[in-house]
Amino acid sequence: MIGKQDGRRPAGELEAGVMAALWAAGEAMTPERVRRALDPEPARTTVATILSRLHEKGLVGRERSGRGYAYFPVRDAQDAQGLTARRMHRELERDSDRGTVLARFVDQLSADDERLLRELLDAGDQ
Repeated sequence: MIGKQDGRRPAGELEAGVMAALWAAGEAMTPERVRRALDPEPARTTVATILSRLHEKGLVGRERSGRGYAYFPVRDAQDAQGLTARRMHRELERDSDRGTVLARFVDQLSADDERLLRELLDAGDQ
């Protein structure tokens, strides 16, 4: 996805934002508290749906809080990079022309990121 063509966030961006809010809080949060931590604030029902999906995926746990639930991450914040990497793989798998996708990705890297990628690839060859 290139951007917010219809005003919606790109796939996975909201899940990542919700996880970031939970990691930053360091304690269980209700959907309303999570919603207020996001910018821009999505609809309450959207956040509740995302939290429910994250719970089904095993990425967050939940505990009773009043009539609803408060959610907390079951993995630490260092797993954020793993979530991002999995999203990148899913996006790559959506396109049949992997070479072109990867070439365009590399073309858009900053000089520092390109240098880092080269170092990582070289280290993997050893």
